[in-house]
Amino acid sequence: MVTGTEIELPVADGALSGVDFGGHGEGVPLVSPHVCEEFAVHPSAAPAVREIPVADRDAGPYGIATGPDGALWLTFAHSGRIARLTLDGELDAYPLDSPECRPAVITPGPDEALWFTRSRDHRIGRITAGGETESFPVPTPDSGPFGIAAGPDGALWFTEMNTDRIGRVTCEGEITEFVLPHTGAYPSAITAGPDGALWFTLNQANAIGRITVDGDITTHPLPTPGAAPVGITGDGAALWFVEIAAGQIGRISVDGEITEFPLPDRTARPHAIVAAAPGDLWFTEWGANRIGRITDGGEIAEYGLPSPSSEPHGITVGPDGALWAALETGGVARLEP
Repeated sequence: MVTGTEIELPVADGALSGVDFGGHGEGVPLVSPHVCEEFAVHPSAAPAVREIPVADRDAGPYGIATGPDGALWLTFAHSGRIARLTLDGELDAYPLDSPECRPAVITPGPDEALWFTRSRDHRIGRITAGGETESFPVPTPDSGPFGIAAGPDGALWFTEMNTDRIGRVTCEGEITEFVLPHTGAYPSAITAGPDGALWFTLNQANAIGRITVDGDITTHPLPTPGAAPVGITGDGAALWFVEIAAGQIGRISVDGEITEFPLPDRTARPHAIVAAAPGDLWFTEWGANRIGRITDGGEIAEYGLPSPSSEPHGITVGPDGALWAALETGGVARLEP
């Protein structure tokens, strides 16, 4: 285990706390040669923020996504459940077959269902809009699946943190795995890019990876040492990612050009990121209890959450156009820009 900054991602035993990822300490420059220093902290008017309780603190809301049914879907990491939340506040929770399976990231699939990773029992889960669930075992033992996203090929693609692989699962549950050219890389989040490939973060290899639907893999090292990238998303033009240990937001073009934007608070521990529109990105600051926003010009705004230490993790654009974030302490936050 690497010592340093603790963040909340599952490891081999599925735990979601106390994981060391290499801190922002000695030997990590505050601004690297490729960091954009000409950024601005944008003091725009704060959006309306509302918190909605969805579970007790022990349930651990973690991942969040908008479903094809116009509702929000959440993973309850600590209690092994998937929840459905309507915009009217109606909540349904569906227990999985293993309370300790640790559901993590959730995403809509091409089949009108939601797909999610089960990091502790190493399976890929699927749930219909009616709450029917099934799951598929990852072939490699103790793989630790975490990130998942729909690809342009009609399949779901996911990361295997513990075994340095990227997986592909069809809607019928057939899984193919691709070995990464790094060991101990800890692939984390994954997203579809504007170039028809999948892009992912390599948390411990300090790089951004790209895989084609044919399985060809390239990696791009980050300029800042020990940055520990986690969340990643595309805005239709480029890929945006967060650097949890360096306290920065990064942008990578499909050609591999990287720009990094330091946050005003370098200890904020940004975790997840989503695009509301091209050049309009929103992210969670797990360590600072805030939601942040960055434009393609590097303007940054940060908004505090009402409840202290609410531990924001996943973030998505809701069916109502607002930003929704999962709060591990038992709620969701809605921000209306």
